[in-house]
Amino acid sequence: MSRLLVTGGAGYIGAHTVVALVEAGFREIVIVDDLRRSDHRMLDGIETITGLRPILETVDVTDESALSDAFASHGPIDAVIHFAAYKSVRESVLEPVKYEANNVGGTACLLKAMRASGCSRMVFSSSCTVYGNPSALPVDEDTPIGVAQSPYGASKQRCEQLIRATADVGELSAAMSLRYFNAAGAHPSAHIGELPHGVPDFLVPFITQTAAGWREQLQVFGNDYNTPDGTAVRDYVHVDDLADAHVAAVAHLLDGRAGGFDAINLASGRGTTVLEAIAAFERATGVGVPYACAPRRTGDAEAIWARAERSGELLGWRTRRSLDEIMASAWAWQQSLPYPD
Repeated sequence: MSRLLVTGGAGYIGAHTVVALVEAGFREIVIVDDLRRSDHRMLDGIETITGLRPILETVDVTDESALSDAFASHGPIDAVIHFAAYKSVRESVLEPVKYEANNVGGTACLLKAMRASGCSRMVFSSSCTVYGNPSALPVDEDTPIGVAQSPYGASKQRCEQLIRATADVGELSAAMSLRYFNAAGAHPSAHIGELPHGVPDFLVPFITQTAAGWREQLQVFGNDYNTPDGTAVRDYVHVDDLADAHVAAVAHLLDGRAGGFDAINLASGRGTTVLEAIAAFERATGVGVPYACAPRRTGDAEAIWARAERSGELLGWRTRRSLDEIMASAWAWQQSLPYPD
């Protein structure tokens, strides 16, 4: 069985993907995660769900020497799944240099460590933010890459450029960038889920924390967009669907079907406004969510959703879980968490 290295594997999407990998038969998994923005609870949850506790190397992805040591200690590594990155649009607007250094710099260090170890296959955790504020919807993989609306989006664009260039010169034999849209929800066991640090930057955990009484009310950023109800439109994808896509992608690279660089949208193909998402939560759980409208937030796109046929054609993947399932699972996870001190 192939040996995988997963950066950011103790994070939200990373932990769900590790569970899906183990359930798909991958047993040799090394997680590289410095735990600054993740949590040992995710590792405990992985072990509870799967019966396997992956190896953890507590390494900063920007530390090339430590990364190289991790590859040497656990090699040969057959493929890397690269999640490790800062991901807050709001924070990136305030600290753009930090996002360039960590997200782009960390990817560069990882590529160097991979080259030194002889590992040449990568699945990259990208984002719909690479499309900027598109002029036509839905977007597909041929939609031009626009001006990024935030330093976070710009960092994902730069990482993709770097990975593509590395593949073009043959240092990566195969690389796939998975551009996912809005990840949400939690594992049905409620043993792993999203753990925001401080005030959530993403809608669904803000909804669940408000419903649980952790927040006085939900802030809806912008109600004057050119959308059906004035609120921003996003394409929500269950985190377990995203995890399944990563399993399909790494299998695709490992079996030799892929070469060079490719990019795939991971999306439901449905646009949902903020108010529609709130209504879906209330419908799925029977719990009301107090909210108030606030000014638009710098860095947010007005609307984005995808055409996602290519994921089916190339990976045999499509979303299976509904928006109501996303909300119900997120609420079950929220209810498992202790009230913060």
